Amino acid sequence: MSIAHRLKTNHLRLILRIAETGKLQSAAQDIAISQPAASRMLSEIEAMVGAPLFTRHAKGMVVTPVGATIRRHARQILQDYDRLETDVLQVTAGQAGMVRIGTVTGPAVGMVVPVIRAVREYAPAVEFTVEVAPSTTLMRGLDEGNFDFVIARPMAHENSRNYQIYPARNEIVSMLVSDNHPMAGRKNVRLRDLTEFEWIIQDRGTPIRSAVEAAFHANKVPLPGLITSSSSLLVALALLAKSTVIAPQSDEVIELLTGSAFDAKVTRLDLVEDIRVSPFFLIVQKDRELSPVARQVFEETCRRL
Repeated sequence: MSIAHRLKTNHLRLILRIAETGKLQSAAQDIAISQPAASRMLSEIEAMVGAPLFTRHAKGMVVTPVGATIRRHARQILQDYDRLETDVLQVTAGQAGMVRIGTVTGPAVGMVVPVIRAVREYAPAVEFTVEVAPSTTLMRGLDEGNFDFVIARPMAHENSRNYQIYPARNEIVSMLVSDNHPMAGRKNVRLRDLTEFEWIIQDRGTPIRSAVEAAFHANKVPLPGLITSSSSLLVALALLAKSTVIAPQSDEVIELLTGSAFDAKVTRLDLVEDIRVSPFFLIVQKDRELSPVARQVFEETCRRL
């Protein structure tokens, strides 16, 4: 049997304390055994190793090169043991571990980010993974076990009996333009005022695209003739920077980009028409038990619905 398998935690603690104090008696007291027992234990360890770990001097015990090697490993092993108990307690209390969240864009900004900040206040060891994607991708990922829970819009054909679904809220759509856009700063802008400009808008069939198209139809205004389709916010911002492009985005995203924390040089149009997207939901699978930490984050998210 190898040395690593034969050495016990008490052996390691004794070696470490002798190396630190230079005295067998002090080391024995620190690990709560008698000095004769400590002397016997050290002899057993040296017999296992096949070499002395300390040299004895009148003023104390000095670690040998072999002893120094074992001391280095002992310190690391004991630190890992000490962290093990702490980590287990944190995980079982829901204060450590990994949480995987899938979300559509709007609530990623308006709900998930505030939840992460709140949880970090009392559980800084929690590791978050957040994926922003369309609802179809999120629901598939939930079914495949890639997420603990998602914030999405389930499709009509999906079997709601498989999920616990908590209604969240509607998304409001506003129009984002650069600060120097001809319509920036104008009051009571209408959709009919915007048809001649270039647009960048999410892909066909996405909730925001559908809501914007429905608003044009409801107000009997023809759709813009020049449209770039992309769900990438990065692409939208790049086009906004040097053009008169109009980009429909959720209010949460626009509030973030136009806030003081960013210098995006973009602004929200004062649009007359009210454009709302179908509501999103907080969704978790019924037959899957959440880990303590995922349950904590899920409940924190529920409080923000």
